[in-house]
Amino acid sequence: MKLETIKAGRIVGTHGVRGEVRVQPRDGDPAFLTRFKTFLLEGRPVAPTACRVHKNVVLMKFPGAEDLDAAQALRDKDLYIRRADAGLPAGEFFDDELLGLDVFDGETGACLGELVRVDPYPAHKVYTVRGSREYLIPAVRDVFIKSVDLEENRMEVHVWEGMGS
Repeated sequence: MKLETIKAGRIVGTHGVRGEVRVQPRDGDPAFLTRFKTFLLEGRPVAPTACRVHKNVVLMKFPGAEDLDAAQALRDKDLYIRRADAGLPAGEFFDDELLGLDVFDGETGACLGELVRVDPYPAHKVYTVRGSREYLIPAVRDVFIKSVDLEENRMEVHVWEGMGS
């Protein structure tokens, strides 16, 4: 299902004494978070006054968090982005949007089950589909993934022998 907001990261700690927080990106490249001017924090829009990548996290400074104590109060809070602000190319989706899709064999039309998990691997992601049996489907477009339609809550895949467990 197409989501309005996507969890982008979590504030995992502070950095220094001037109110900066350390944001652990949910997945992917930390630089992705630096593209956004506005985040949602506890349901309210907030624009960081500073945002930069530091090692594998993003350091951000938010209005009102001018010292260590104020920054510490933000610890363990989730940051969300608006999907519309992400500017994903057509045919690309966030993992959260794929969860719950009904997955069908593109050749036979048989329902294989529901997409219940997305796992990152070095080469590509792998989708876990659970139905009468469990399928591990590599997230490779045009090879294993034939089509994705969020409006219809449907994914069609090419099933190869040995994909099920």
